Amino acid sequence: QFHPWHERAALQVVQARLRNRRSQAMRHVPGREPLISPLRDNEIEAAIALWEDVGLTRPWNDPHTDIRLALGRDNSTILAARENDIVTATAMVGVDGHRGWVYYLAVAKSRQRTGLGRAMMQACEDWVKARCHPKLQLMVRTENAGAIVFYEALGYERADTIVLGKRFDGR
Repeated sequence: QFHPWHERAALQVVQARLRNRRSQAMRHVPGREPLISPLRDNEIEAAIALWEDVGLTRPWNDPHTDIRLALGRDNSTILAARENDIVTATAMVGVDGHRGWVYYLAVAKSRQRTGLGRAMMQACEDWVKARCHPKLQLMVRTENAGAIVFYEALGYERADTIVLGKRFDGR
């Protein structure tokens, strides 16, 4: 006879197996490129396509300019995850002298909810910590409830702050 506790135990076994598979999929395989490393010049268009596919681009922000600014300085970079030489995730990370910032965290739709977003954020945190900055911040559009839940699950807290901005490019 099948009891409810058998069902719970079976579910726990399945969940453990899935976690193990995801963990194995995220591990670095010796002789292969690390899972997450800086974006290469020949991957810029793929990164932009990913950003567009997941809805991160806005008409007033030129992604080519954003990438050029991030990759052209010592205090920022764009990290990328790849599978079979295809960019599957990105995150722009930088430091401003006081704290770190993350922008353009994007995970391919086919790889969402696999731990890749969490791995990208961990890579960003490691990048900022390596530069001896004590804090990492990010901005989320108020209508992006899913992103807010994701970041809160990673331990990020809402700040009682209003962001003000001023454009210098006439847009």
